[in-house]
This record gives sequence, structure tokens and C-alpha cells, in this order.
Amino acid sequence: MPVLPGPPPVEIILRRSARSRRFSLRVSRLDGRVTLSLPLRASERDALAFAQEQEGWIRRALRSVPQVPGLGFGATLPFQGQVLTLTPGNGRSVRVEGETLVVPGDEAQLPARLAAFLKVRARDRLAAASDHYAALLGRPYRSLTLRDTRSRWGSCTAEGGLMYNWRLIMAPPPVLDYVAAHEVAHLAEMNHSPDFWAVVARLCPGYQTPRRWLKSRGQELHAIRFRD
Repeated sequence: MPVLPGPPPVEIILRRSARSRRFSLRVSRLDGRVTLSLPLRASERDALAFAQEQEGWIRRALRSVPQVPGLGFGATLPFQGQVLTLTPGNGRSVRVEGETLVVPGDEAQLPARLAAFLKVRARDRLAAASDHYAALLGRPYRSLTLRDTRSRWGSCTAEGGLMYNWRLIMAPPPVLDYVAAHEVAHLAEMNHSPDFWAVVARLCPGYQTPRRWLKSRGQELHAIRFRD
């Protein structure tokens, strides 16, 4: 991976695109990744020269990226809308005890164990919510998968396959329920027409409030890093 030298060095992700007509830079506010898009036939040397010309802008953008504390014992993590303190413990399973999330094992394994715990709990909750709304709608879905997507919290295919971002388990329960209702509603309306939103309102009355939460606070969930 190309690196912009300096204190500190900055890794540059090169992304060739048939739609790119010129060089363009993007700094993610989630994790500070620097992406340089370039046309298919452009040279890497010219692309890196462009990045060096824009070094001042890149470093200013990186300084504005919110700093998210790492996951270690004593840190906090949202789980179903509740902020829990990460605490070491005995046993074999991660568990909620009051306002703490007890995680057995070495601290170095903490992020991986937390991610595994959240995915299991997310699947259980999202499957239950999807089953509930599909029964209300009278239309079954075909499959349910979990991913860690940045561009969307869920999706529904024409074949009835539901996909959700497992980070939803960290949000308040009404937010997860809204996303499930939203995707299940696509089983009836594969669009975002007034008819679609009428289905969402029927399945999840008052959906506007959790929808606003997701728009204003969802980035906080994306920013939590479970791996380097």
C-alpha cells in the first residue's frame, strides 16, 4: 500500500474506477482511511504525486476525524442502547451483569470476543424481529445474513433475502426493530414509494423516531473498531 511520508506516515488506498475522470481524495470520518480514486488508465506515480500535493488537506482532514477510544477493560460499549463497562471475568462466555459486560480471557482477545458475542446476539434479535414483521405482513423471507457494511444498515433482495449490519445490536432496541420492519416491508414494496412507507408505518408505528436516531447517531456505531 502506498504511503505518504511524514510524521506520521499516512497509508493511501488506491481505488481505480471506470467512472473516475480525475483524481479525488476521501478521508473516512469513521476510521480515518484515506482513499484516492483514479481513472483506470492513470499512472500510480501521478496519483501519488497528486496525494503529495494535497498533503496539507489530508492531514487537516485526519485531525478532524473523531478519536474513538480502543476496546480494553474499563472502556465502555453500547449494547442494545445501554452503555456497559467492559470487565474481566471468569468462565467461558461473555455475559451482561448489571451495567457491566463481563468478558473472560486475555485482554488482547477482547475485540474479537466482543465481535463474536455481538454477532450471535444480533442474529437472534434480528431473526426474531424479522419473523415478527414477516408474520404481520403475511410474506415470508427466504434467508437472513449479517455483514459489517458501511453504506447501509440492511437490504432486501427481490428473492426475499434479508441482510443486516450486526452493529445494530448496539443500538436501542426500537432502532433495530425499525430496520427489520423497513427491510421486511420491501418484501411487499421493492421501492421507497409512499406505498412502501405506508407498509413500514403499519408494521412499525412511530418509526420516524428510531429512523432519526439512526441518521444522527449511527456513525457512532460504525466508528467502534473491533480490529486494527
